[in-house]
Amino acid sequence: MTESRHVSTYIARSVAEVYAYAADPVNLPAWAPGLLKSVEKVDGQWVAESDMGRILLDWAPDNAFGVLDHHVTVPSGETFYNPMRVTALGEGSEVVFSVRRQAGMSDEEFDRDCAAVQADLDALRDILEGR
Repeated sequence: MTESRHVSTYIARSVAEVYAYAADPVNLPAWAPGLLKSVEKVDGQWVAESDMGRILLDWAPDNAFGVLDHHVTVPSGETFYNPMRVTALGEGSEVVFSVRRQAGMSDEEFDRDCAAVQADLDALRDILEGR
């Protein structure tokens, strides 16, 4: 069984605004700069440059449910599934990313991954709230 930790942030913007920004892979380098340097669509596929090298992104199709799930394929060919959602919370939105512990990952490595995701979600919040 794989362990998951649900990392989230509140954003004082509507679900529609948060979803529209977060669902566009071109915006990823702005709010996940530790992961990606650039993103572009090449022959119908989202391709990103990262510290690991060239990675492929496959995002959930546009939907009315706030689903931002995506697959990330790293240079080794291994693909990781990343569940992510934006939902209404009061006057704003909550973004939740489920971090999955990978096989052989230490507690420290898992904590570091979760902290990195939290930092990315906080950056997303800061951008959307104009901070």
